[in-house]
Amino acid sequence: MTHALPPIAKADFIEGMAKGLAVLESFDTERQRLNATQAAERAGLTRAAARRHLLTLAHLGYLESDGSHYWLAPKVLRFSGSYLASARLPRLLQPSLNRLAAQTRESFSAAVLDGDQVVIVARNVSLGGQRLMAHGLHLGARLPAHATSTGRVLLAGLPRGEFSTWLKGRELPRLTPHTTVEHKAFRALIAQVRSDDLSIAREEHELGVFALAVPLRNMQGRTVAALNVVASPERFEPAVFRQDLLPLLLEAARELRPLL
Repeated sequence: MTHALPPIAKADFIEGMAKGLAVLESFDTERQRLNATQAAERAGLTRAAARRHLLTLAHLGYLESDGSHYWLAPKVLRFSGSYLASARLPRLLQPSLNRLAAQTRESFSAAVLDGDQVVIVARNVSLGGQRLMAHGLHLGARLPAHATSTGRVLLAGLPRGEFSTWLKGRELPRLTPHTTVEHKAFRALIAQVRSDDLSIAREEHELGVFALAVPLRNMQGRTVAALNVVASPERFEPAVFRQDLLPLLLEAARELRPLL
């Protein structure tokens, strides 16, 4: 769970650290290898500044390089490893995911919202569900919020004004022929998710991938995460998922609520 922090005073803001982290965050699944020019463009820096940050990060062991291009080094996993080992939310969710997977042999994940993406903070894959996992669906994976069941549940959980601010001026990339990208249609979709208190994404993030998500709320009613299952298309026939999958997710959400 995250809580809003008060604005930082200008004198307390370390601009160099912010720029270095922006360079580090410029590496993602789309661009794993960057040169100074590409990193500068992605991080919003001059080429000279990006080059210095790249050299420093490489010197500290967070990047590897062949002299012209840079890529993430294993050392960056220290951050995610420490988070997953110490953060309260993943530890609370993992037993429920293990139980759900054992009951159904399907694939379950929990995610939180971070900007225009969701981040997977806990997951379990059954032996039967591994072949149905979406590409890149692993701990710490970042997926587009607009095209995923978890993202839509989390966006629906935002106050309406906050959701409008999130959507205003934002491009919704088309990832498959089924992705909802028009703002009017997306607003209607989120309104429906808010009404249904669940979201189904049918091949909107990746072809062949169907997912169902429900919100995980704390005792104050705030949505702190989303719980989802990835399964075969046959499992998402209305009569089937409402009888088989949805009750299991809702029961897990009820059980977790006092803990969140």
